[in-house]
Amino acid sequence: MAEPFQSVAVVGAGAVGSFFGAMLARAGHRVTLIGRPAHVAAITRGGLRLEMAGRSENIKVAASTDLAAVAGADLVLFSVKSTATAAVARQIAPHLDPEALVLSLQNGVENAAAIAAGIRQTVVPAVVYVAVAAPEPGLVTHHGRGDLVIGDWQRAGAQEHTVAAGSATGSRQRRQQLADFFAAAGVPVRISDDVMAELWSKLMVNCAYNAISGLAQANYGQMAALPEIRALQQAVVGEVVALAAAAGVDLPLAPSLEAMAKIAVAMAGQYSSTAQDMARHKPSEIDHLNGFVARRGRELGIPTPVNDTLYALVKLVEEGQRRAGP
Repeated sequence: MAEPFQSVAVVGAGAVGSFFGAMLARAGHRVTLIGRPAHVAAITRGGLRLEMAGRSENIKVAASTDLAAVAGADLVLFSVKSTATAAVARQIAPHLDPEALVLSLQNGVENAAAIAAGIRQTVVPAVVYVAVAAPEPGLVTHHGRGDLVIGDWQRAGAQEHTVAAGSATGSRQRRQQLADFFAAAGVPVRISDDVMAELWSKLMVNCAYNAISGLAQANYGQMAALPEIRALQQAVVGEVVALAAAAGVDLPLAPSLEAMAKIAVAMAGQYSSTAQDMARHKPSEIDHLNGFVARRGRELGIPTPVNDTLYALVKLVEEGQRRAGP
């Protein structure tokens, strides 16, 4: 049987995008990583180094700094920061193959709609569960998990955006092809019929970990070891669950608290992406995590004081870093 995807482009090949691109490349697929100049230069010189399961492996993969390198790809992994989603979607639009499938590997609940607003191709949202870091150009280190949950934006987000994905049957078949494609490369994929609930669940986890990890520069295991931090996280989860209910999304409290607690076990050594950004004095995605909760809480009349506070503190640190310069 012919492969459903002949060429893959990763837009925004940071730690997450590079990891999934590397998994596909090491399985023999044609992959192009599109990322920052230093990362691309290192990959061009010596391949992408992947440290995983106690082993270090150099993976040959094409790399480019030019967004036009998406041309010819029939699968595009979209992994830019949420703050850049709309702009990058518009930039790649002229270069995308008409039949390309665009998979959003991003945090937050609004990205698939933002991509769909800028392009004509099918957009599929994915919930990403992986602990990775990119400590230096050309290197990705894997610390845990590495699985995806994918959904059908046409049904799940129809009230916000409709993505032309063909018939329901065709959409299901294409999602299954995508799941099988990743699974054959060692990436487990689960298909969800309620992707918005899945995205909100991931948002809940991010809100519980990212800001605290960033402010304290602590990993998830260190956070879980302190009862005071666990109580703080539980308060964050309670606010996100209440907000989700107001937004029409069913996110039960008890399973949410359990899912949040399990992350620290599965990814004990992980520092959040917000922590990694703050350590490098780079703008984080906090506006689309705790900041999103704070904004939507005001819009829907749901109090979110803990999320508001964490958001404000991260913004304060980021402003100090901005003023201090590189």
